[in-house]
Amino acid sequence: MTYTKFPTLRIWFAEIIRRIYISNYNFNQEGITIPNYRIIVDLSDRQLYLLDNNVVVRAFPVGIGKMLTQTPEGDYVIINKEPNPGGPFGAFWMGLSKPHYGIHGTNDPSSIGKEVSHGCIRMHNEDVLTLAALVPIGTRVTIRP
Repeated sequence: MTYTKFPTLRIWFAEIIRRIYISNYNFNQEGITIPNYRIIVDLSDRQLYLLDNNVVVRAFPVGIGKMLTQTPEGDYVIINKEPNPGGPFGAFWMGLSKPHYGIHGTNDPSSIGKEVSHGCIRMHNEDVLTLAALVPIGTRVTIRP
């Protein structure tokens, strides 16, 4: 059986493939694929993973909350972004939909990989700048144990 004998079947298969492809990607008005980013923070690994269409494209080491002020697990979104927030927040702040929590740089690079924060996710300043340049406000953030 060849598809040339059944052109309707060939068109039907092509449409199914097209719909599957489109459902996994975002396109701008010109039809160019744009990233579909989300973030997973793995507390046990002390890593932040940037995913594009559920494929890890970057991984960054992070500092997390200490025992008395643990980083909250759950699903959030980035609601604001601010360069140079000052103080211990390093080069960039990305606020989460959980009030008073965010992903930010640090003025103490030795804290990365440790349980030292008041619950926020700390990153090296160069890493948080890289991440902030890639992800828009509204990016989903999952914090898991």
